[in-house]
Amino acid sequence: MKIRAVELRTIEIPRVSAFRTSLGTQSLHAGLLVRVEGQDSEGWGECVAEGDPSYSPEYVRGAVGVMRDFLVPRLLAEGEVLPQEVSSLLAEFRGHPMAKSALEAAVLDGQLREWNLSMSNYLGGTRTEVPAGVSVSIADDIDALVGEVADHLDAGYRRIKLKIQPGWDIEPVRAVREAFGSDVLLQVDANTAYGRGDERLLSRLDDYDLLMIEQPLDPDDLIGHADLARHVRTPICLDESVTSARIAATAIRLAACSIINIKPGRVGGYLEARRIHDLATANGVRVWCGGMAETGVGRAGNAALASLPGFDLPNDISASSRYYAKDITEPFTVSDGCVSVPTRPGIGVDVRADVLDEYTVARDVLTP
Repeated sequence: MKIRAVELRTIEIPRVSAFRTSLGTQSLHAGLLVRVEGQDSEGWGECVAEGDPSYSPEYVRGAVGVMRDFLVPRLLAEGEVLPQEVSSLLAEFRGHPMAKSALEAAVLDGQLREWNLSMSNYLGGTRTEVPAGVSVSIADDIDALVGEVADHLDAGYRRIKLKIQPGWDIEPVRAVREAFGSDVLLQVDANTAYGRGDERLLSRLDDYDLLMIEQPLDPDDLIGHADLARHVRTPICLDESVTSARIAATAIRLAACSIINIKPGRVGGYLEARRIHDLATANGVRVWCGGMAETGVGRAGNAALASLPGFDLPNDISASSRYYAKDITEPFTVSDGCVSVPTRPGIGVDVRADVLDEYTVARDVLTP
């Protein structure tokens, strides 16, 4: 793809409801979209960095800065770029996987549009729809939590993920199990809220037949996760810890997890995400595709990734209306517990310019 210009759009989208995790509460989604303009097509990517560096060291304004000052000039200097070359071209700049992922995704989308090939087909997807799960934030009380879970089950979601933290863990899990029974696929996500020494507490979750405990400890504590995995029966899933296929290989070798949540933005792009999928499935580790409250741009790419054969668990690819009253693409919906995988070239969705303009708070256009 011959790159003529790169546009960075900083956006802010009101959420339909506040979302609370152990890391904090969000009522406004701060995001960043990338448009790569080529000679014969354009491509879109989404940077999943948040407004502040809590989930990850990256944050929106920092991502804009590193793209504007370093990453985009490197790509523009190259001129013609293939998607599989983006990662190596940007490797001289350390870190910033979310920023790099957005640029790779935009180049990939644009190139696939020129090739008239869908992202699912390019990545090796085998499904036309993928099972959808939903993430449930920390609630004000148990009754509110049970009511929200009931609404999501009525909407057809195939898996419920409860956000937990110390003081909000055993009781909410027990309440949801008692209210909806053992047939509901249920997991918990701690977002690193626990530490070494919490093994006995977390082992109490074994009584509730959970799919997994996601990211209980600090991201860099692979040894701690391996020790915890020996103390609990519930499978341990890593999220924030896995930032590359290399780290995934280390985690697997240490037996620090038996499940990996693959978020393309967190690992540096869809091509690295596919490498982690291949590595994990070859070693008997299950995978699923996580979400970062993406707009339809990122959600489309995630659906394509989740169509790969190794993604055998419900994914955090929910309906657009779960987060936003209006999406910047045609909205994604859940039907019979699944989200359809776009089949048109590239990511398979188009950006609604009027909605994007409504949400845009800053815009940069970079040219050679």
